[in-house]
Amino acid sequence: MASPASSAPGGVAVVGSGLIGRSWAMLFASAGFKVKLYDIEQQQVTYALDSIRKEMKLLEQSGSLKGSRGAEEQLSLISGCSDIREAVEGALHVQECVPENLELKKQLFAQLDGIVGDQVVLSSSSSCLLPTRLFSGLVHVKQCLVAHPVNPPYYVPLVELVPHPETAPATVDRTYALMRKIGQSPVRLTKEVDGFALNRLQYAIISEAWRLVEEGVVSPGDLDLVMSDGLGMRYAFIGPLETMHLNAEGMLSYCGRYSEGMKRVLKTFGPVPEFSGAAAEKVHQAMCVKVPDDPEHLAARREWRDRCLMRLARLKSQLQPQ
Repeated sequence: MASPASSAPGGVAVVGSGLIGRSWAMLFASAGFKVKLYDIEQQQVTYALDSIRKEMKLLEQSGSLKGSRGAEEQLSLISGCSDIREAVEGALHVQECVPENLELKKQLFAQLDGIVGDQVVLSSSSSCLLPTRLFSGLVHVKQCLVAHPVNPPYYVPLVELVPHPETAPATVDRTYALMRKIGQSPVRLTKEVDGFALNRLQYAIISEAWRLVEEGVVSPGDLDLVMSDGLGMRYAFIGPLETMHLNAEGMLSYCGRYSEGMKRVLKTFGPVPEFSGAAAEKVHQAMCVKVPDDPEHLAARREWRDRCLMRLARLKSQLQPQ
């Protein structure tokens, strides 16, 4: 009888064992992939594997573990190593998760470029570094793309797929299919743009939120309620474009009714905030009243956030049409 590891559908290398790397490793293992988790020091790898074991056990106890396999079977699929060649040997997909430093990532991809063959997808978890800055000049550039997850990726399924201008369409197709297989929700960007899609939307919201607080229109706490108990309620299930479509008799009706008002309001938006000085201190103090900024309180709040995201993901899977 085949062992769980030998019956896995293929190999994946996760390069970087921090929070994002550990989350990717868990996702791939949940779908039955053998995962090699790499970091430069064995001590970091050991810590990461211990953390994954603890988290998977807790997820299993709470009934929130992804995939059809139990925690022990999934854990048997994840191994660690501190040798980059060993990590990528036999892998069909490499997911890079090192710190968001351009030179560090470029050095790593240059190293991987000299190791891998012509069938391996080289994917970066970068949240903002453009593919042309990461991959230009690589021999295997056709096999490279950014697959930007949302933190924490185990609980938030979106992944932005951003190709280099020379990325082969088959590379994007393969990665899209892989992300769907592990339960994520991939979206394709047809070309690179600074901030990709998610952060451009997020920064637009943050910018106007900051201006409203800085100008004394609304308190920091009430501003967050506008999103969490207002816009965020519906945006958890439908996006801004479908919201427009549903809030009138279709999109053209919405634009006909509200476009003049939208343009009038948009023209009143101020310049990009500095995110510093008195406004930063005001927002910081308000946030610390709710969540003190010491490590213990922040960690507890993140755990609460993740539990909420798990329950929301479960609810969405039950409610959304398949």
